[in-house]
Amino acid sequence: MTRSLPARSAVDKRSTWDSESVFADEAAWEEAVDSIVSRLPDLEEFKGHLGDSPDSLADWFDAIERARRLMARVMVYSTMAYSVDVGDQRAAARADRTRTTAAKLGAAASFAVPEMLAIGLPKLRQWIASSPRLSHLGHYFDRLEKLQTRIRSAEVEEVLTQVSDPLATALSAHGVLANTDLKFAPAVGSDGDLREVAQGTIASLLTHADREVRRTAFESYADEHLRMQHAMAASLAGGVKRDLFFARARGYTSSLEAALEPGHIPVEVFHNVLRTFRDNVGIWHRYWRVRRQALGLEVLRPYDTRAQLGATELKVPYEQAVDWIAEGVASLGDEYVKVLREGAMQGRWVDVYPNQGKRMGAFSSGAVDTKPFIFMSYNDDIFSMSTLAHELGHSMHSYLAWRSQPYIYSNYGLFQAEVASNMHQALTRRHLLATKSDPAFQIAVIEEAMSNFYRYFFIMPSLARLELEIHQHAERGAAITAEYLNNLMADLMEEVYGSEVDVSERDRARIGSTWAQFHTHLYSNFYVYQYATGIAAADHLAGQVASGDRQAVESYLSFLKSAGSMYPLEGLRMAGVDMTSPAPVEAAFATMSSMVDRLEALTQART
Repeated sequence: MTRSLPARSAVDKRSTWDSESVFADEAAWEEAVDSIVSRLPDLEEFKGHLGDSPDSLADWFDAIERARRLMARVMVYSTMAYSVDVGDQRAAARADRTRTTAAKLGAAASFAVPEMLAIGLPKLRQWIASSPRLSHLGHYFDRLEKLQTRIRSAEVEEVLTQVSDPLATALSAHGVLANTDLKFAPAVGSDGDLREVAQGTIASLLTHADREVRRTAFESYADEHLRMQHAMAASLAGGVKRDLFFARARGYTSSLEAALEPGHIPVEVFHNVLRTFRDNVGIWHRYWRVRRQALGLEVLRPYDTRAQLGATELKVPYEQAVDWIAEGVASLGDEYVKVLREGAMQGRWVDVYPNQGKRMGAFSSGAVDTKPFIFMSYNDDIFSMSTLAHELGHSMHSYLAWRSQPYIYSNYGLFQAEVASNMHQALTRRHLLATKSDPAFQIAVIEEAMSNFYRYFFIMPSLARLELEIHQHAERGAAITAEYLNNLMADLMEEVYGSEVDVSERDRARIGSTWAQFHTHLYSNFYVYQYATGIAAADHLAGQVASGDRQAVESYLSFLKSAGSMYPLEGLRMAGVDMTSPAPVEAAFATMSSMVDRLEALTQART
């Protein structure tokens, strides 16, 4: 018996996201793209005239906002269609056309920042003080002032914007390989049943109670990535060289500096994460030992590291997950919960279930003029509930930010984003542990917690270490090959496994392919470390928020609403945490250690 996924056309519309609210159909999308292209000459007419008067500058901001808001809707719509069926060639063509159009719009607007800097910040600040139409731009120009040495001439800025489209090809190629061209052999259970291995099912298969399902799914997924390893390595090398190109074009000393400085994050914050991670790998070694004993195994293999510990799988239907998440975040207020429930249930924010051709992963999307959409593949388990909580955290962050800030500050950085998502998971977990006393249920919730730590305090810091090494490797002029990436990744994984996880020679190659299995993360220059800072900040704040401390709740909601109107570290200080210190990351590892203690006690008590 083979268990397979439905075609996209067979999925109940009620469990799909509401793409029709963005554009009624493809024709409306085409019309929007044509409208953007037709506006480019009008935007270019502003060139050389921004300094004519405060009103001229205000007219520019109004015009570029209209164009960018429409562009954002175009991007959201094309991403929606392509993500749910990467084999849809019409959707792929729209996604490509979107990138090209975005690059054209960026090029048309590229003169503006150099021209504003040429006007001079003192004069711009005088205009802010005297013109109501510009009065909200103080923080925007403060940010420009901090980055002005990185801004090039209008001509160079135009070229840098134009090349962003072709230089994105490496990411596109990796995504096509991963989501379209990889063909996975089915997993085979001890009962002989075949289970489809796909981007939307692999997570649930790796937690399966049947060890044969886990082993064969792990091998199928890794081996197929290894079959494509050389093409994927070439793509990733292209992505790294893109990062180096942009860093050098703007005068940065490294790709790391180029990634962090625009977000006003000190480089030391990144190094704090890696240093604290390495100092705490012993917690992981203890966890693997507890896990092996709980599973009753003599030897723990890589495919056992996320295995279900309970005697029976905890089933969590989608509707139940929404209820538990809503109860978990209740301290954030009735209005917050009302919006969340409506969006997750009736508002079609979420594309819920896996289907054939659906790409891997989960993300929150949308723009100021759309709903805060969520992409995922829900599998009726507690881990899917955790993913839903995470993405709803992002979407509620966007919902509040878009309604609280003027357009220019409506977006927020990744450093802030991962706090909101992890806060939802932390609050939901606290609620369940406090209200469900059954030991088996408690074990399941702790498994969810450890799964989250696995991703954010093991895989992501390990990928961040790999990312730092391969960028430094490329900066020295060395080649990035599949063999180099596999060996480096395997070394990093085995350091965290320690002697507690037995890794065969063949499985070493499989865990070494982990870099290839993250199809977008390593193309977002030094993004992944922020998962660790996000979970640390959320863990630090969750206790006070969960207790109903009104000041803590209001400070946290103010942080969410601040979006781009404050520097990220300042916004987090307002919420109550200082991420320039390693203390929050150290405290989060202490929380993880306490979870291991609790898991050990629960699993020993049942024997």
